[in-house]
Amino acid sequence: MSDDNSQSSQGSSSKSWLSRITQLLQGEPQNKEELVEVIADAQERSLIDPETKDMMQGVLEVSEMRVRDIMIPRSQMVTLDVDVPIENQLALMMESSHSRFPVICEDKDHVEGILLAKDLLPLILNRDGALPSLRQYLRPAFVVPEGKRVDALLNEFRQKRYHMAIVIDEYGGVSGLVTIEDILELIVGEIEDEHDDEDELQQIRQLAKYTYVVQALTPLDEFNAFFKTNYDTDEADTVGGIVLHAFGHMPSRGETIDIAPLQFKITNADSRRILQLQVTVPKPQYGDDTTD
Repeated sequence: MSDDNSQSSQGSSSKSWLSRITQLLQGEPQNKEELVEVIADAQERSLIDPETKDMMQGVLEVSEMRVRDIMIPRSQMVTLDVDVPIENQLALMMESSHSRFPVICEDKDHVEGILLAKDLLPLILNRDGALPSLRQYLRPAFVVPEGKRVDALLNEFRQKRYHMAIVIDEYGGVSGLVTIEDILELIVGEIEDEHDDEDELQQIRQLAKYTYVVQALTPLDEFNAFFKTNYDTDEADTVGGIVLHAFGHMPSRGETIDIAPLQFKITNADSRRILQLQVTVPKPQYGDDTTD
C-alpha cells in the first residue's frame, strides 16, 4: 500500500513539473528566471541529472550572448603570414597545437583565408625540396559581425560545417575569432584534449574576451596579480578557498557567485573540493579593449 502511495506521489510530482513546463511553452508571458527555476526544480526532483541541468542553463546563457562576448581577442589570435615560407612557420604551428589558422597578408585586418593543419601533412611527409606557398591550401574564411547572436552562429556552424569564424567590427576591421569549441565549452564546460597536460591545467587561461578558466588551486597571490584584484591572502591560500568561503557551502558544478569585481562559476567540483572555475571580468564601461 505504501509503495502505491509513493508511486502516486512521484507521479503527481512528475505531472506537476510537466504541467509547469507545458505552461511555460504555451506562449504566456514568461522570463528566463522562471525557466531556470523550473529546470532547477526538475533536478531537485531527480527528473534530470545535474549535468543535464547545467547544460540546459548553459544553453539559456548562450541564447543571450553576442559573438563579441565570447570571441578570442585579436591580440591573442595565432595567425600565419601568407607570404612567409611554410617551413618558417611550422614551429609556431606546432607550439600552438591548433588545427586551424587564420592566414593574413600584411596585418590581421587582411585575412586571406583559413589553413587546416592537416592539409599540410602530405606535403611534409613527402617533402622534396622547398614547400609551396600557403596560398595554394587556403580555405575561405567565414566572417561574422561582433553583434551576431551566439546561438545563431552555432546553428550556422552546424549547417555549413564550419569550425571557425573571423569576427569583424562595424568598420570592417578584424576584432577576433570564435570557434565552435568556444561555444560548446560555454554549454558543457571546459573541453580538455590530448594537448592539455598537468602544467597547462595549473595556468589561468583565457576562454573568451571576458571569460577565463582558472584552476581552483591557483595561488591567491598569483590570481590577484593576474586579475589586479586584492582578495585577502590571509583568508585563503588559493582562489578556490576564497570562492568556497564566499559560498559558505560546497558548491556543485554550474553554481555562480559574485565576489566583486569578478563573477565565479563552478565548472568542475566533486563532493569534497572545487577543482576548476570560470571567471568573468566586468565589461569596460567606456570605449573598448585595445587591439594589435
